[in-house]
Amino acid sequence: MIHASAIVSASAAIADDVEIGAYAIVGDDVEIATGTRIDSHVVIAGPTRIGRDNHIYPFASIGGDPQDKKYAYERTRLEIGDRNTIREYCSISRGTIQDEGVTRMGDDNWIMAYVHIAHDCQIGSNTIFANNATLAGHVHVGDWVIMAGFSGVHQFCHLGAHSFLGMYSGCNRDVPAYTLVSGQPAVPRGINSEGLKRREFTTEQIRNIKNAYRIVYRKGLKLADAIIEIEKLVSNQPELELLLLSLASSDRGIVR
Repeated sequence: MIHASAIVSASAAIADDVEIGAYAIVGDDVEIATGTRIDSHVVIAGPTRIGRDNHIYPFASIGGDPQDKKYAYERTRLEIGDRNTIREYCSISRGTIQDEGVTRMGDDNWIMAYVHIAHDCQIGSNTIFANNATLAGHVHVGDWVIMAGFSGVHQFCHLGAHSFLGMYSGCNRDVPAYTLVSGQPAVPRGINSEGLKRREFTTEQIRNIKNAYRIVYRKGLKLADAIIEIEKLVSNQPELELLLLSLASSDRGIVR
């Protein structure tokens, strides 16, 4: 299952059925679980742990040193979950000691060509990053987030679950859950209603989320007051918990 031209470190822990293509390089302290396929010319540096049933396409660079001038070759790592698709020429860096020391990706993510995920990013599950989407360091991305082509996110920003960044968006603030943004800088355009329909949110749930969006963006309230208003609704509208969490935990301020 390992091509004769591939170079695999003796310290790498590779499951018996992992496929490794021609001219791929797997370095020290790399773990790859069962069912994963590594195509030709992929470079994986360690410490990196890759889960089950992933597919990494040609010329991707996985687990490289963080692009951070403060990095002094400390032992940091990358963790990738299960069933992720990582297409051609993607780059995913390890973490830094200025954060948790680890870059993480969850399960079932679809990462298209030329995407860059910088050091210390924390990626949830079921996300889609279209071609050339770019994350700076320390970005947190919730479950089911979609980043359209050429969109970018400033360091330390948080993208709430089910949010959507439009094509060429430049995001320099936190994006609340369910919110659709676009522009440079990115501004809110409404909720990601189409995505919610595809994920089988009910008509009532979507209506509740739209109402909460109006509380945040249409009633002229300060953010703290909007949070209080939404808190009153959560007990009967539990779908608003994700929105409330993303609002209350924002450090950089939300897109306006």
